[in-house]
Amino acid sequence: MNVRIVDTADVDDRATIGDGSSVWHLAQVREHAVLGENCVVGRGAYIGTGVRVGDNCKVQNYALVYEPAVLEAGVFVGPAAVLTNDTFPRSVNPDGSLKSGADWEAVGVTLREGASVGARAVCVAPVTVGRWATVAAGAVVTKDVPDFALVAGVPARRIKWVGRAGVPLEDVGDGQWRCPTTGEMYHESGGVLTLAGQHTEESK
Repeated sequence: MNVRIVDTADVDDRATIGDGSSVWHLAQVREHAVLGENCVVGRGAYIGTGVRVGDNCKVQNYALVYEPAVLEAGVFVGPAAVLTNDTFPRSVNPDGSLKSGADWEAVGVTLREGASVGARAVCVAPVTVGRWATVAAGAVVTKDVPDFALVAGVPARRIKWVGRAGVPLEDVGDGQWRCPTTGEMYHESGGVLTLAGQHTEESK
C-alpha cells in the first residue's frame, strides 16, 4: 500500500490510512480514525478519535478536527481551522471536579462532499456544511450551511453562491446561475441551489 507517514507524525496503530494518503510532520491521527484514499494531513494537524475522512481530502497545517467529525469526499480544511465537538465546554463540573469523558457528550461537525473551510475558520458543533459550500477564512459557523453557499463573518452568513469550481456564480436571471469557470448552470428555488439536472435529497 502506498502510504506516506513521516517519522515525526503520531499515527495510532488502530487508525486506518487509505492508499495514496500522506501524514506530515507533527500531525496526530488518533485511534480508530479512518482516512480514505489520496488524503493529505498537513504539519501539526489533529485528527480525533474515530473521525471519518473520505477520499481526496486535504486537512491543512495545524487544523484541528475533533471527534466525531465526518468529512465526505473531496473536502478541504484550511490551515488552523477548527471543527469543535462540545456545545457547552467546561473544564470542571459544578462541584469543581475535573470533567472526564463520561461527563459530556461529544457532538460533531459534518462537511459534505466537496466542501471547503478556510484558514482559521471555526465550525461550532453540531453543524453541517453542505455540498461544495465554502466557509470563508476566519468565519465562525454556528448554523448549518446550505449546499453551494459561500458564508463569511461572525457569525457566518451567506454572501454568495459558489459552484463546484469554488468561484462565485453569476446571476443570469430567473433563478439561474452560471459558473464563469466551467459554464455549469445552477438553479435557485426557495433559497436552495442545485446543479442543473440534479435534485436535492429532500426532493428525491
